[in-house]
Amino acid sequence: MPARFVYWMNVSLDLFIEHAHDEQGGGDWMSIGDELHEEFNARAQALTMMVQGRKVFETMENFWPAARENTEFPQVYRDYGHIWTDKPKILVSRSRTEAPYNTTVFGGDDAIERLGELRASSSGDIGVGGADVATQLLAAGLLDEVLLFTHPVILGSGRPLFDEVTSPVRLEFLEQATYADGVTMHRYAIGDV
Repeated sequence: MPARFVYWMNVSLDLFIEHAHDEQGGGDWMSIGDELHEEFNARAQALTMMVQGRKVFETMENFWPAARENTEFPQVYRDYGHIWTDKPKILVSRSRTEAPYNTTVFGGDDAIERLGELRASSSGDIGVGGADVATQLLAAGLLDEVLLFTHPVILGSGRPLFDEVTSPVRLEFLEQATYADGVTMHRYAIGDV
């Protein structure tokens, strides 16, 4: 059985992933406590690998490697720092040709095609970070699942979960959970694109 691409994202109730331009997962509208971060850690640890767009990768690269040993951070942050740096990653980027922390770069016009080949030759769940990459995988019929952590806030504007969807996409409900501060998780399989 081939691997599965899982688009994992924190969203507002109205399905925005950023309120301010280039917020990159750091918006103060999110409610990420230790309990939720433990869930993130468990799910990230279970991934076979991660695929990230350049913006997401660089946001992660600028924080998590240093967080591994920073005793001022809670243990769940330090643990995630180790998970992120150690986990095999694919960086999808036209501007970078190399990247540290167990990362391979897929650049150029054939990046999505190469991701399709990777999916066919791999197994397990591959986490997808970044709306650009997720939108392209969805359009190519390669996105298998959406994992949303919904924060109890309405942003009204910002960057949407997907950049462009040209026709309705049916989803199959798989799982839900509730966490502290009113955060909910919903996981869906992608149906027909």
